[in-house]
Amino acid sequence: MGLLDVLGGGGTSRGGMSPLTLALLGVLAYRTMKGQGRLANMLGTGSMSQQSAGNGMLGGLGSLAGLLGEGSPGSILSGGLGDLLRRFEANGHGEKAQSWVTTGANQPIAPNELEQALGPDRVQWLLQQTGMSKEELLAGLSAQLPQVVDKLTPDGRVPTAEEAERLL
Repeated sequence: MGLLDVLGGGGTSRGGMSPLTLALLGVLAYRTMKGQGRLANMLGTGSMSQQSAGNGMLGGLGSLAGLLGEGSPGSILSGGLGDLLRRFEANGHGEKAQSWVTTGANQPIAPNELEQALGPDRVQWLLQQTGMSKEELLAGLSAQLPQVVDKLTPDGRVPTAEEAERLL
């Protein structure tokens, strides 16, 4: 099973992916795509590269496939999951997000809670990248994100980069 299988990569849009699949990828790779963190610096998308690249996102989610081809998809996935969980914890929704990781039932998250957990900058960026309406984006993510995180954490914890690589 590949990452697109986990994300429900069906549908069509840019690159043959549905807008919701692009949004799920964007949620998981946000820090790297925005040029933040150690992995972004290793891949040359860090703050120094942003200044010379203009938009700082390597052309947005459309180039995510190219970024994943740079040899570190496991690191992107593992780091993205860790970042996402920290974000949910910091914004008061850590218990829900943790239920998606651990074994047992996944707690649902309402679209408004998801918006609060992700924060306005991420939501705005996802809207720009997917072309979806805010209501569509948040409803789709709130329905799919718990299942995606659950499938990407089969051992009840965030996988290491090497383990994540095998999930892909």
